[in-house]
Amino acid sequence: MTFDLATKIWITGHKGMVGSAIARALQSNGYSHLITTTRQEVDLLSQAQVQAFYKKELPDVVIMAAAKVGGIVANNTYRADFLYENLQIQNNLIHGAYEHKIKKLLFLGSSCIYPKLALQPMSESALLTGSLEPTNEPYAIAKIAGIKLCEAYQQQYGCKFIAAMPTNLYGPNDNYHPTHSHVLPALLRRIYLAHINRETEVQLWGDGTPLREFLHVDDLATACLLLLNTYDQAAFVNVGSQQEISIAQLAAMISSIIGYTGKITYDTTKPNGTPRKLMDSSKMFAMGWSPQIPLAQGIASVYDAVKNEL
Repeated sequence: MTFDLATKIWITGHKGMVGSAIARALQSNGYSHLITTTRQEVDLLSQAQVQAFYKKELPDVVIMAAAKVGGIVANNTYRADFLYENLQIQNNLIHGAYEHKIKKLLFLGSSCIYPKLALQPMSESALLTGSLEPTNEPYAIAKIAGIKLCEAYQQQYGCKFIAAMPTNLYGPNDNYHPTHSHVLPALLRRIYLAHINRETEVQLWGDGTPLREFLHVDDLATACLLLLNTYDQAAFVNVGSQQEISIAQLAAMISSIIGYTGKITYDTTKPNGTPRKLMDSSKMFAMGWSPQIPLAQGIASVYDAVKNEL
């Protein structure tokens, strides 16, 4: 299913990192009929408000970039909120898209859907083959439910509802909250503050050995455009860089970019989280997509943009 430039596309979560990147990519490719809404305009937790919006605007395409998100501390602290709010948003948007005959819906998940000890690299077939990482289990369960909901509506009703699972993302409009951010922006903020405050040491959680995969959000956006125009299958698709780096190596890379010369130490009484999270994105690569922004280059551009606001 290919969409012309007059297609009406509703991007939920357009102010967030992912939603804003997809909006930029669509606009740069000539799509001008983009619909965006704030929480004040449409509360995605309210089924009535979502249904009323669908009825009024009748978008052709819905991109689900809205979610309650956070890092390991937020996920583990607000477990009920992460489960309830994400389930509610997904149910309202996906069921509403079915009722109002939306032509295509793209659901965006997270690599945390995979078992904590999944065989690496994690292929799409690894879903539901083992226990989840306990610290973010509620968020992961919500995202798994979203995947299965898209699959079920496609299988039962023929809806073109597809799902993509990005790896760890970074880029413009990221969250740099001291306790609620993800690992890369959290490290960037902490090391930058240590640099400007001339601190001789930065202490990080865990032991630095966990391996992580990162993707610039603009690379994810190009993958989303490709999927919207070429992919209609019920099976979800991994979207990652297929390159991994340890937390210790990432901290060293960020220190080098910032110019921080202090010591990085580790609090081994704090959890590491999942030991390794590398996704098998060969399915996405086979469609002709590949990331274009190297990690060091991407971090440097983000740092230049946000260093005066951290």
